[in-house]
Amino acid sequence: MLRYLLKFAGTSLLVITAAAASAQSDIYYAAHHDYRVVTVADGLLQPWSMAWLPNGDMLVTEKPGRLRIVRDGQLLPEAVPGVPEVHYVGQGGMFDVLPHPNFRENRWVYLSFAKPVGDSSSTAIVRGRLENDQLTNVVEIFTAQALGFGHYGGKMAFDNDGYLFLTAGERQAPARGDLTAHPAQDLSNHQGVIVRLHDDGSVPDDNPFVGQSGALPEIWSYGHRSPQGLAVHPETGDLWMTEHGPQGGDELNLVEPGNNYGWPVIGHGVNYGSIGSPIHVGIGQAGMTGPAYFWTPVIAASGLMVYTGDKFPEWYGSIFAGGLAGEQVARLHMSDDYREVIVEETLAYNMGRIRDVRQGPDGYIYIAISDGNGAGRGDFATTAVVRLEPID
Repeated sequence: MLRYLLKFAGTSLLVITAAAASAQSDIYYAAHHDYRVVTVADGLLQPWSMAWLPNGDMLVTEKPGRLRIVRDGQLLPEAVPGVPEVHYVGQGGMFDVLPHPNFRENRWVYLSFAKPVGDSSSTAIVRGRLENDQLTNVVEIFTAQALGFGHYGGKMAFDNDGYLFLTAGERQAPARGDLTAHPAQDLSNHQGVIVRLHDDGSVPDDNPFVGQSGALPEIWSYGHRSPQGLAVHPETGDLWMTEHGPQGGDELNLVEPGNNYGWPVIGHGVNYGSIGSPIHVGIGQAGMTGPAYFWTPVIAASGLMVYTGDKFPEWYGSIFAGGLAGEQVARLHMSDDYREVIVEETLAYNMGRIRDVRQGPDGYIYIAISDGNGAGRGDFATTAVVRLEPID
């Protein structure tokens, strides 16, 4: 039977639909809109992110360090030359791709990636001009002061005012002892933060920690663990992000400037293992901001978007969160002010590990499916980008 999970403020209600989707059918049944899944491009190796250019080309990053173009429904055989060298080990590799809001005029494209730094690596951004299917004038505009081999973050977004945001993880720093001394609680590094930049990588004067002794001026918010989703609401301008908890406690956060989101002092997860020993001092504390929503068990939240298209009108304003471990897309129906989660519905299940979810310029919902072997382990089969199309 086809199942989808509805969660109401901590109370779960399992609803089983009357219709079932057979293995031969591409029809899925959901609240308000039934849909089918259509392959857009296959033959991709660990696709990580998607973006569109004004001419309709779709850009796709592949984690091993490639930028690909899908044009007129076809994946071009050659990768885009000119991308930076990436540290493709474990969780490292090529991450996000993001065209500049004024791409028609300046041709700038931004790439985030794991940058080799000595015998370690960091999260970095380059900007280059995409012309004639190649990247030129590539300049590194930001490198996080945070070294390691996991929890890179790497999601980018432009807000409605043209500021560039980037997520950076806490690089798997151990959470033990004095939790308030954890690097994610220390403003002198970029471990477990969201940074805010001008489009050239310079620091805006109104960032919350500009001029504060011992604080890096790029930081917009801190106290994050492994932020893997980032999206700006196109109407309200609100910045939303999802981050991985440990064993339990994946979070959806409404990001406000200067806020401390608590990792590892507060949270809803426990240490890995069958016993699941405690990590946090509690689920809340004065001066720290708790999540707008959380998942236990985790879905390993990945790409994030706010839907404002016309193909699924009843889903307008919903937040969509991809899931790696959950192998699903979670649709979060929001309150009238788009700030509170009312109900969750599970979509696009049993397709594999969902790495990214985006709204295309045509109003359809696009999903990048990564390999099912986990974070850089074993051999990887090629996978696809698919889209959801309504059938009603």
